[in-house]
Amino acid sequence: MKEIPLKIEHAGKWSVIKAQVGEDRISFPAPVDKEILFKSIFDLEEKKNILIITVKGNPDTVIRIASIEKVLVVLKRLILASCNAYRLMAYFMSPAIRGGVLAKNAQWEKGSIAVVKTGIWFVSATKQICVPLSDVAAIELTKRDVQGKPTDVVRIDHVESGEVVSSLVLCPLSTLQVLANFLKDATKGMDMKGNELDAVGQQVAMLVYSGMDSHAIENMLNIPHKQLDEIYDRIIKLGIAEVITMRREIQLTTKGVRYISDATKTQTN
Repeated sequence: MKEIPLKIEHAGKWSVIKAQVGEDRISFPAPVDKEILFKSIFDLEEKKNILIITVKGNPDTVIRIASIEKVLVVLKRLILASCNAYRLMAYFMSPAIRGGVLAKNAQWEKGSIAVVKTGIWFVSATKQICVPLSDVAAIELTKRDVQGKPTDVVRIDHVESGEVVSSLVLCPLSTLQVLANFLKDATKGMDMKGNELDAVGQQVAMLVYSGMDSHAIENMLNIPHKQLDEIYDRIIKLGIAEVITMRREIQLTTKGVRYISDATKTQTN
């Protein structure tokens, strides 16, 4: 076992410790005093250099770890190789398409795909990329030109910083079909019937998707501000949009009118 320095959240505060790491487990000394088998881990998330590990139990245990990037890379590789996940060896390209065009330096990587409770991990000798399941917009078994010939791949569209990004997975067709079905089942909570919005609501959602702002949407659809706000409320309630900017409308008070009147007089004198 190797000794690695890290911080671990315990009893509401961060403690600096030296953990013991082996091929199949990690041991935390006091004050945590706990040994975790990697195979008992069923979820792994990473947020701003903090690993969030969920361990099966009664109840389940959530462990938060922080360390330097080099240590986290090793931990992620060990955990993803042995944790409780849907896993397969495959070639992948992530990101492959960004904003509708081929991503810069996009190339096929030989590695593995690991699907845990909250995310899809793409792992190779040089990459560890996680796509949260909550960010997956579409999963499709399709064809892609690979070395000059059409080849079956799974395309995973996901949203990253408000932009649609696509990742591709390449492996034998039978495995691709299983992967596509598994991912569709894992993300079925995002599925909708398609009739949750009326025709105008669907138009508004499409225009938001195209990048149009509120004022432009009102002019395009010839609808008043109040009606657009009501449509926004329905869209937000459905969970298919979120508020990023509150637009305020103001009206001058009597004091404001007087200020403008005086300012105008000053400019003309």
